[in-house]
Amino acid sequence: MTYQVIIPAAGQGKRMGAGKNKLLLELNSIPVLIHSLKVFEEDELCEGIILAIHPQDEAEFHSLLQKYGVKKVLGLIPGGKERQDSIYNALKTVKNDGIILVHDAARPFIKKEHIHRLLDTAQETGAAIIGVPAKDTMKTVRDHKVMATVERSSLWAVQTPQAFRFSLLIRAYEQAENDSFIGTDDSSLVERIPYPVTMVEGDYDNIKLTTQEDLYFAEAIIKKRQGSN
Repeated sequence: MTYQVIIPAAGQGKRMGAGKNKLLLELNSIPVLIHSLKVFEEDELCEGIILAIHPQDEAEFHSLLQKYGVKKVLGLIPGGKERQDSIYNALKTVKNDGIILVHDAARPFIKKEHIHRLLDTAQETGAAIIGVPAKDTMKTVRDHKVMATVERSSLWAVQTPQAFRFSLLIRAYEQAENDSFIGTDDSSLVERIPYPVTMVEGDYDNIKLTTQEDLYFAEAIIKKRQGSN
């Protein structure tokens, strides 16, 4: 049982305030992009990686892939205006009806064991996502006024990768395009077909690097992992 993974990497990362693609920022002297690719590069079940990129980053990305010996990248696909457009562009290049994963390039801490658990579930059910139970009290707020306290036991924080049978995911994307619908993630497109999506529990280290503060957490995760090794 193998898979291919689509990694959208065309965002500008404006909330990071780095003045360049945040994936080029370094953690432990290695670019975030390479951290994110490494787990898939080293996973024997990964057949290939499709990167959706901004054209202005193409030369630098090529250079990094060569420098760090990343050989599984099947192509650098031009990204679109939205994340959803970038993934759709990448999906159109897929040639087989196996399992497709979609992973945020700014999540450098996904573990292989969680990828395989997700893969097993998607193989069985057709659609699986990874996440963690919400820990904080959650409230509905409008105009800075608390409207309600939401019952927390059924709430999960959703992460990536997300895994789907290719035929299912491409159908969801085609329907979204026909309806001019923009979803919050890949699962939201599949849910509206409709098709049931199964949740797989991951861990809280699988953070997405969005703001400068996230870099402090990332450094702490790296130190924790180095200590455990």
